[in-house]
Amino acid sequence: MRLPAAGGLRRMSGVCDLTAHRLRWRLAAAQADGQVPSIVAGIVRDGALAWSDGVGDVPGPVADTQYKVGSITKTLTAVLVLQLVDEGALSLDAPASSVLGEVAYADRTVRQLLAHSGGLQAEPGGSWWERSEGGSFDDLASAHDGSDAAFEPDRRFHYSNLAYGLLGEVVARLRGRTWWESVSERILLPLGMTRTSYQASGVHAEGWSVHPYSQTLIAEPLPDTGAMAPAGQVWSTLTDLATYCRFLLEGDDAVLSADTLALAFTPQSGEEHTGLAYAHGLGFQIFRGGSGTLVGHSGSMPGFHAICLVDRKRRTGVVALVNATVGVPVAAFGAALLEELEQWEPALPPVWRANATVPAELHDALGVWHWGATPFVLACEGGDLVARRRGVELWRFGVSDGRIVGIRGYHAGEELHVVRRGDGTVSHLDVGTFILTREPYEDGAPIPGGRPDLGR
Repeated sequence: MRLPAAGGLRRMSGVCDLTAHRLRWRLAAAQADGQVPSIVAGIVRDGALAWSDGVGDVPGPVADTQYKVGSITKTLTAVLVLQLVDEGALSLDAPASSVLGEVAYADRTVRQLLAHSGGLQAEPGGSWWERSEGGSFDDLASAHDGSDAAFEPDRRFHYSNLAYGLLGEVVARLRGRTWWESVSERILLPLGMTRTSYQASGVHAEGWSVHPYSQTLIAEPLPDTGAMAPAGQVWSTLTDLATYCRFLLEGDDAVLSADTLALAFTPQSGEEHTGLAYAHGLGFQIFRGGSGTLVGHSGSMPGFHAICLVDRKRRTGVVALVNATVGVPVAAFGAALLEELEQWEPALPPVWRANATVPAELHDALGVWHWGATPFVLACEGGDLVARRRGVELWRFGVSDGRIVGIRGYHAGEELHVVRRGDGTVSHLDVGTFILTREPYEDGAPIPGGRPDLGR
């Protein structure tokens, strides 16, 4: 392919022509290879929808056509639960029975239910809930006595839709309104997600399966799943899920802070056989990829599958929606779209800015320090104290209430002390018994001070 002359790359919908073509090629290949009626996808960059496109029989505007999003719904349920935790109305380590009473599996903690580590069976008893009209929570609870658990709690990761039926009821009882009313009032309204709904609303794709031999379409049911709705009921659009990506990237104090989202994105459980390529946080899936990890969730319901992922370091996100039961490996497809963007239009590093001031607590901690004979350079970067070895950041500390506390690296959560001599001069730094001195094995400093080979 002959590229335009330098400076001649035109931009289409926030990305350059070449990038848009590469992204559309991946979209078209996924639709053809997966043999799905339609697929739409969008890329979020710096909090805005930078590109969107669709291939196949999309019944309306690409960015405004609803598709069912399946288990992406679980992240909405998780956000509602974490709001209650932030408010002090619920503890992650309290059993669900503290709200639900003595029903099957309510002895599991809220954390275990969110992270799929409670050992619950994958699906609720009875007919396949995804293709069936659902009943009340009492109906759901009465169908289980706890004897069908797959594992003991905290034995291993085991994905459970049933767990989210319980979590939805926890939200409903503590809020005094239905789970969906809480989703609408406490997430969709403040974020402005006006095209996300419980059932299809306005222009929407039909849900299909594709016959494997005749390649004809088979209509899939679209039930109200009742008490299991918190596990996979919701419909949405590219535009609304792009807004949701922005929330996942930045947080929103009207919904959930960035700090609490960071907790939600912290691995809680996973499976050894994945080779550390996948873990689960508090309601969110964590995949290896991008700048390190991608967080969000995939989703599938009869007739649909979907993906919504963000790369927090690169400030990018991806959404893809498909109206077929199977056909596109959505998590891998979404990650591939993000890599395509990064290859052709890489994320820009944050702008470096000089420090206007240096926190007083850090003044005497700056410069070259040695752990034994190993040198580190400690510098103030954006108000943080950063320790680098050969230019690579190993530890990062922040100042909080006059204390220097680790926020990243081996010493996260540990306090760094600037230790002074009797005359007020600095002797050494001490962080969790790691002693840093100005000279290698400096005499007079605590262990490992003094040259071991000289017996000092």
